[in-house]
Amino acid sequence: MRITLKVDVDTLRGTREGVPALLRLFERFGVRATFLFSLGPDHTGRAIRRVFRPGFIGKVGRTSVVEHYGIRTLLYGTVLPGPHIGRRAGANMRDAAMSGHETGVHTYDHIRWQDFVAKRGEAWTRREFDRALAAYHEVFGEGPHTHGAAGWQMNEHAYRLEQRAGFPYASDTRGTAPFRPLLDDTALECIQLPTTLPTLDELIGLDGLTPDNVHERVLAASRVDTEHGHVYTLHAELEGMKLMAVMERLLAAWKAEGFAIDAMDGLYAGLDVAALPRHRLATGTVAGRSGRLAVQGEPVVSGAN
Repeated sequence: MRITLKVDVDTLRGTREGVPALLRLFERFGVRATFLFSLGPDHTGRAIRRVFRPGFIGKVGRTSVVEHYGIRTLLYGTVLPGPHIGRRAGANMRDAAMSGHETGVHTYDHIRWQDFVAKRGEAWTRREFDRALAAYHEVFGEGPHTHGAAGWQMNEHAYRLEQRAGFPYASDTRGTAPFRPLLDDTALECIQLPTTLPTLDELIGLDGLTPDNVHERVLAASRVDTEHGHVYTLHAELEGMKLMAVMERLLAAWKAEGFAIDAMDGLYAGLDVAALPRHRLATGTVAGRSGRLAVQGEPVVSGAN
């Protein structure tokens, strides 16, 4: 009966408007979350390149992208220059930490990472990753200790960079439970805390689900009993803005049913890391989301590697 809240912050508007709104909401319910920030330029408008990706047009039509992100944000990186989020909204990021929430790295350039990392090499990946670490340090005056991949997009080099950075845990994958990752038969020490619940943009518009009732589907999924509870990924641009009423209903329902709600660091602190199962890192599809994502792969029998 545990919910871990992970907030992906993708845009300048989400940082300036969605984050403060979520901080107020979380304070009202007395819960903590992990805020993962996009720290470099906001190039949201360049997402238009995804128009030919299977399922992308359908997702855009279902989730009212213009309504949620706003016209100006959708022009960043194309008609309008992309503003540097960390330098324009660093105070909003620091507010999350000062309010007692965990903070970490989402990405440097969200669109660039999400659209290209899966096919890029070590040098490209290291450059983007190091830019994100430097931008985080610029905002917070210290380095991060966790990461959550933009769009659940990773490559083998990115996983190794997390290891190099000394991150004890990250949330880059979709899956069913925390696991010790195995990459090309190499055991990694950075534990994966995968997102286990569907996101609102994967659900709304399907099977009769609307902003008025979608919380019931998420709540039902969260009742599925697991040893470590569930990880729910929300977005500052959705649950922190137009869909805040959905988040409020979810929090009220979880609280009423006795769920403990905390950030990723709280989940990690309660794990017996050595006892976690070993799973391969893989890619796969997730219902309601376009493209292939980083996922929790097949389990590896103890002693096999």
